[in-house]
Amino acid sequence: MDQDELSAWLRLAQTPGISRALARRLLALCGSAPAVFTHPPTALRSVLDPAQMAALLTLAPAQRDAIQACTQWLQSAPEGLVHALITLGDARYPAGLLATEDPPLLLHVAGAARAFEGAAPLFPEQRALAVVGSRHPSAQGLIDAQRLAHELCAAGLCIVSGMALGIDGAAHEGALQAAQAGRAADAGPATIAVWGTGLDQPYPRRHAALAQRIARAGLLVSEYPLGAPPLPAHFPQRNRIISGLAQGTLVVEAALASGSLITARLALEQGREVFAIPGSIHAPQSRGCHALLRQGAKLVETAQDVLEELQGLPKAAAPATAPAGPRATAMERELLAALGFDPLGLDELVARTGWSAAQLQAALLELELAGRVARLAGGLFQRVERG
Repeated sequence: MDQDELSAWLRLAQTPGISRALARRLLALCGSAPAVFTHPPTALRSVLDPAQMAALLTLAPAQRDAIQACTQWLQSAPEGLVHALITLGDARYPAGLLATEDPPLLLHVAGAARAFEGAAPLFPEQRALAVVGSRHPSAQGLIDAQRLAHELCAAGLCIVSGMALGIDGAAHEGALQAAQAGRAADAGPATIAVWGTGLDQPYPRRHAALAQRIARAGLLVSEYPLGAPPLPAHFPQRNRIISGLAQGTLVVEAALASGSLITARLALEQGREVFAIPGSIHAPQSRGCHALLRQGAKLVETAQDVLEELQGLPKAAAPATAPAGPRATAMERELLAALGFDPLGLDELVARTGWSAAQLQAALLELELAGRVARLAGGLFQRVERG
């Protein structure tokens, strides 16, 4: 798009008092973003009140700075990457998101140049799955998210998530591993990260390196202007984009009061599939998933459970066998059986096994180093399985 059109879209998206719904009404009335600002004011009075009219027709210094920043960002992509602004009027705008009740006016997108050059759609909604969950997951939840994302991405799905700590990050990692292992080049982006900040403001900061890797193998997406900070109100809004970019949403772990459940509810409202992984009845992170299952979400134990539900997709390839670790001793096998899969404290394990605390500590340390047991907050231990 030319500079005038770019400026018009950015002004429309950032005019105080002009909601997304109102902006869409203006676009329908005027025919294009530039026409909104050249349309006779008398014709806009049926849509805008005087305060909105004044705001729309005033180019504020902050808007001027935002236009300049976006122009520079579009021209400053690192080698091999593309920065793009994709608007409602762009043929590349994701069709699945366009079909939702409240699509963003525009999307800032960063990704590999090859993704923008191919004939395939930039956003493969019919071959995409959102994977979301707790920011404070169990060790088993992290393993499950990464493993399932890897297997589903290897089967041809694009994994969409929000780049948050916990389940989101694990899902992105699993997809990136599938891409690195030789996922088909024509399968589209391996993973899409939807941000609740501007694309020049990685959040959380510790995922800045992850964001750079996603840009090389997938897409970074945000509706927020450059420089936008991680305001709490941004993230529930971001969730509608995560679900809207995918054919379904898989919740790995979630508490009852969780942003992941917001994403699942939005997916249902958008007519998309919802999946959930069951967990321990004693784990707070499982209660949100159990609530979804009671409401009709599809129970997921394997990648094939997802692929069976999403039409026109291949079967999941058999997961690669993990290298065999040290064989568990008879004592360790006894301890794993006593531990089960619920978090337990040392006193409970002493009661179950009859071992001394010193014996248990030594055996638990060996199992922790072998990746068979996770040490949790509050002095608890939990058995983990890797597939």
